[in-house]
Amino acid sequence: MIVADANVLVYLCLPGQFNAEAAICLKKDPQWVSPLLWRSEYRNVLAIYLRKGLLNLAEAKLAYQKAEKTLNGQELSVPAEDVLDLVFQSICSAYDCEYVALARKLGVKLVTKDAKVLREFPHDAIDLEMFVRP
Repeated sequence: MIVADANVLVYLCLPGQFNAEAAICLKKDPQWVSPLLWRSEYRNVLAIYLRKGLLNLAEAKLAYQKAEKTLNGQELSVPAEDVLDLVFQSICSAYDCEYVALARKLGVKLVTKDAKVLREFPHDAIDLEMFVRP
């Protein structure tokens, strides 16, 4: 099991730079979990793709369904106290700290490409490319 941030879901479900790595990540560990926040973050990315004309509406809806299917209902809430503790000890946003808090709660790694999260929480987070290395 891993905690996947919204960007890893984006890399899996939308065309882009890290598609191959995200697909390998899913094969390596198919049990992904995320805080409920992923939905809003992912929809925001879809909104950007729609407005830039990178996806049409039908493609955006399919990409959202693919992300939902990947998580398979494995969405959890994170205690505000845990998030605020992490915010206090780092320079990361509360959004980013939700993913870290969930990884800690479950005792698993957060897979991400977020440099700030990787720097601030090296024991909790692992770079997507490092995770998929053989």
